[in-house]
Amino acid sequence: MTSFDRRDLGLLLLRLGAGGVLAAHGTQKLFGWFGGHGLEGTGQFMETVGYTPGKASATAAGLAEAGGGALLALGLATPAAGAAAAGAMTGASAVHTPNGFFNQEGGYEYAATLGLAATGLAIAGPGRLSLDHALGHVFDRGWMVPTALAATGLVTALVVGARRKRLDRAEQGEQTALFDEQEALSGER
Repeated sequence: MTSFDRRDLGLLLLRLGAGGVLAAHGTQKLFGWFGGHGLEGTGQFMETVGYTPGKASATAAGLAEAGGGALLALGLATPAAGAAAAGAMTGASAVHTPNGFFNQEGGYEYAATLGLAATGLAIAGPGRLSLDHALGHVFDRGWMVPTALAATGLVTALVVGARRKRLDRAEQGEQTALFDEQEALSGER
């Protein structure tokens, strides 16, 4: 039997905490558990914040959070799990960034913390108290860490960038409509 040390115990606690929270958060989106809104309600919300199509966006975010979180908690496929969860939290952070940092103001503090924890676990590895260790690290090879983080980073940048473009176009359209309305009103006087 392989012995473990306090680093392994610390990684286990971090994996269980961050992974458990992420998994629960994802099931709110996917199934409406724990007071969530399920795919329909979350999809409608996603549309309002620029992630379209909403239901597909809710599904992707929910799977990344629930799946990535569950895998992190188990210590299985840790590089991919951490990268997926970090990507989802980057997307969430983008929504909350206009509100500043702190969560009580609607900021990105919570999402950023979960994303950084997931990234840290992807890089550090799961420790010896994990399924990855028990399986001989078949799904936790050194090359998988930069590959998973780079692939997720690229996809996340594309998704968040597309969202930003949609929001900018919508804002431009609102400004144009407001200008046209003001012009029409000034012409009536």
